[in-house]
Amino acid sequence: MKALSKLIEFSFAHGVHPREYKEATVSLPIQRMPFVREYVMPLNQQLGAPCKPVVEAGARVRRGELIAEPGAFISTTLHSPVAGWVRAIDNRRYPGGVFARSIVIEADPYDSQQFVPAPRDWRRLSADQFVSEIQQAGIVGMGGAAFPAHAKYSIPEGQHIDHILVNGAECEPFLTNDHRMMVERPDALLLGIEILLHNLGAKAATIGVETNKPDAIEILRRHIRPEQPIRVAPLRVKYPQGAEKMLIKSIFNKEVPAGGLPRDLGMVVNNVGSVLAIADWFQYGMPLIERVVTVSGDGVEQPSNLLVPLGTPLREVLRFCDGLKAGVSQVVMGGPMMGTTVASLEVPVLKGTSGILAFREAQANRSQEYACIRCGRCLEACPYFLNPSRLAKLARARLFEEMQQYSIMDCVECGSCTYSCPSNIPIVQLIRTAKSQLRQSAGKVA
Repeated sequence: MKALSKLIEFSFAHGVHPREYKEATVSLPIQRMPFVREYVMPLNQQLGAPCKPVVEAGARVRRGELIAEPGAFISTTLHSPVAGWVRAIDNRRYPGGVFARSIVIEADPYDSQQFVPAPRDWRRLSADQFVSEIQQAGIVGMGGAAFPAHAKYSIPEGQHIDHILVNGAECEPFLTNDHRMMVERPDALLLGIEILLHNLGAKAATIGVETNKPDAIEILRRHIRPEQPIRVAPLRVKYPQGAEKMLIKSIFNKEVPAGGLPRDLGMVVNNVGSVLAIADWFQYGMPLIERVVTVSGDGVEQPSNLLVPLGTPLREVLRFCDGLKAGVSQVVMGGPMMGTTVASLEVPVLKGTSGILAFREAQANRSQEYACIRCGRCLEACPYFLNPSRLAKLARARLFEEMQQYSIMDCVECGSCTYSCPSNIPIVQLIRTAKSQLRQSAGKVA
């Protein structure tokens, strides 16, 4: 216990402590979402270039069949979540109130939708072959960022990976999908870690889990074999503990340099869901065609943890959970801190969709905004030591270029500043808009 107490003492500076709201789903086992009639697979479900369709309207597809190939190295594949027919390739609703080019698949109601396992050998791969396998599987960061996983494993010459860090913090309120996966699939998670250790040449691995998940910590420790160089690190409950730079600071007391990556410290950080997807690809040959989603919030009749085929419309997921309660005013994809409010329930579940949260007016209502009182709470909350209030003021003045002098691109949009602001200023939303404008300007210049 002495060593454990010492480990818990390590944490990152700043951050916030929002109420967890996990009690509604934390004890609910993962259920499989029934198949529905239509699935929508946007081609831009990952950071980077959109995928390129390799099927045409009218084609018959099998469950798990490749339907889109990578559009660039920082891109990945798409596979059909069901057996059925490609009905269209056109623009469909996407989070953020926009439309995105998508492959629309109608499920075959008479097909069993069983996936035929086809294990793949992970012990005899070169470094390039391993990267190609992960890209072929369509695996991305499943904590919400959706960064193509294979790009993390393409290690530049002169660098090497010593440590695999698995992110099981799940610090966002309401979300419990990672928690349930650690409790219900510990052996698969450890297999995924073993695959990464072998193919990246790392010496050891650590699974970071917040101490509000004692059952997950205990189960994982019990399943780790003596010969496996894997440990579980209990972490102090704090938001955003799950940000990879914060995770590294908490466990190793090291800081990733501004503009740098974890691999600069000899580490690779992966979400629990991504590591399980790696295990499923090599153990069964199953690409990323489904994921676990937490459905919660005070506006949901039946909160749940569901295994949902990608492309399932949010409306169908909520219908399976007995629908929405009266007075729902907001539905969010992801967590309440970093998630995206959706304009339509026709938006599909994506690779990065960790949660579907429905809020009634009492929880969703935002209080009146007041002028900044220069209290400094946003500075105290920011884990990246930025000046959020200054960035918000510059964003409102549309001084986007000047914002770069204050390291705006180092902001990970965790929302700690907005949460802590007594004047109810939408700081992170202003910063997010400014960053988007800067990226667009950079693209035009290029």
